[in-house]
Amino acid sequence: MEQVQISVPARGWGQTTRADAWWVQPLAVFLGLSTFIVYSTWAAFQGEHYAFGPYLSPFYSPEIFGDSTHSLLGPKPGWWPMWLPFSPAFLILWAPVGFRLTCYYYRGAYYKAFWADPPSCAVGEPRSGYLGENSFPLIVQNLHRYFLIFALLLLVFLTLDVWNALWFEDPATNSLSFGLGVGTLVLAVNVVLLGSYTLGCHSLRHLVGGGHDRISGSPLRRQTYDCVSCLNRRHMLYAWMSLVWVGFSDVYVRLCAMGIWSDLRLF
Repeated sequence: MEQVQISVPARGWGQTTRADAWWVQPLAVFLGLSTFIVYSTWAAFQGEHYAFGPYLSPFYSPEIFGDSTHSLLGPKPGWWPMWLPFSPAFLILWAPVGFRLTCYYYRGAYYKAFWADPPSCAVGEPRSGYLGENSFPLIVQNLHRYFLIFALLLLVFLTLDVWNALWFEDPATNSLSFGLGVGTLVLAVNVVLLGSYTLGCHSLRHLVGGGHDRISGSPLRRQTYDCVSCLNRRHMLYAWMSLVWVGFSDVYVRLCAMGIWSDLRLF
């Protein structure tokens, strides 16, 4: 059989025959992720105004060492280097950051928005070669399945934070009383959205059923697989909703702690 070779001319950076506004989505992703990165970095370095009454910012949960009443092991340890800035967020933020940074959805999003690799489908990129994810730094993406373990553990602590946010200090009796505030609902929604994002993870889907050629013979495994698959179908939506809401949760607790907002007690 005669073989015919077809040469495809290389596209320059940004060159395309697409007639649509292909640049809108990567630009929106760039602005959205950049805003969150700047704010979360600033919030983590503050090391204060992260707790208000029974509320604890998710950026600081669990508070391993710290000055609030939520601290598990007390104030800043004496072994912390004096020259190194301290914030309780530094001890735990690496886990959710690593989980999102290596997420299957997010890597596709920031490959386009930040690295222009490519800027969009059928659009020329500013490089002639591609090393793939078998070399540094992209080989770090393979750690996603391990970051999943820490992400699931963080969900447990965030759920406990919601439970703690139901108990308010009663000055009259100097004891805790059951109640519900707007902040409680904010933290509860945060757990729901983060749970929807985390439990819809591709790695979790493979863990509960992807390692088998046939799962119909295992009813419990099949139901779990279907549940994760249902969340996975909206993985992009939950990724963005949870990202925005976790940032808003920190803003809410922070502004309440600073006295700018007043937390409304529903009962």
